[in-house]
Amino acid sequence: MVVNTSKVQRRSVSFRTIADALAEIDRIVEADQRGTLKRLGNWSAGQNFHHVATWINFAFDGYPPDLRPAWIIKFIVRTFMKGRFMKGPMPGGVRIPGMPSGTLGTEETSTDVGAVELRRALERLQASCPPHENILFGKLTHDEWVQMNLRHAELHLGFLSY
Repeated sequence: MVVNTSKVQRRSVSFRTIADALAEIDRIVEADQRGTLKRLGNWSAGQNFHHVATWINFAFDGYPPDLRPAWIIKFIVRTFMKGRFMKGPMPGGVRIPGMPSGTLGTEETSTDVGAVELRRALERLQASCPPHENILFGKLTHDEWVQMNLRHAELHLGFLSY
């Protein structure tokens, strides 16, 4: 059964630092190994980890060339939504128009592999500011990159309960 993730009651998760997010990844992996992890959304723990890591890595490695939001979308998001996305919480159920699965980085991934990917991406983000502009928000400071990605991680890891 497909869950409407814009309506599901997800777990409240809050990260002040990347270290907080890394500790939560460990708790989710441990719960998965114990067999107590529950999905509140549609994706496995590995998919959630992989998805968040994918979007962090786009900022370092470049965005796919076919992922170009319309100027009006960028204007609206930059003008009216940037502060909300930096301070959170991010809304669930948001889909990118024209993307068959609504977003990128949704491939099925094991919990262990996804956890390694997300840890590496977060550590990469902690070590340096991404060189690319954000596809929606444009140029961001290092702290803004960190805050936005922590909000994104809160959203997705909140769909996992232990």
